Amino acid sequence: MPNMIQTIKRQRQDVKKRANNMSQRTSMRSAKKKFLLAVEKNEGNAQDLYVQAVRAIDKAAGKGLIHPNKAARDKSRLSKKLA
Repeated sequence: MPNMIQTIKRQRQDVKKRANNMSQRTSMRSAKKKFLLAVEKNEGNAQDLYVQAVRAIDKAAGKGLIHPNKAARDKSRLSKKLA
């Protein structure tokens, strides 16, 4: 257990940040899965789901949750599925 006040505060902040980051990453993964499922079933809303998935990937990459190269790779794979 830390003794200094600033380290105690830092730990509290880290817990909040981790929860926020995990929810952001989970929503990104869910968006990707929804799109892939729609493409697999040939649903008409695949284009909208693609836009949502790419937006979620871009947000995650912008916040540093995933590497920019992974974001580019994921977007490329999703666009191949759409075409």
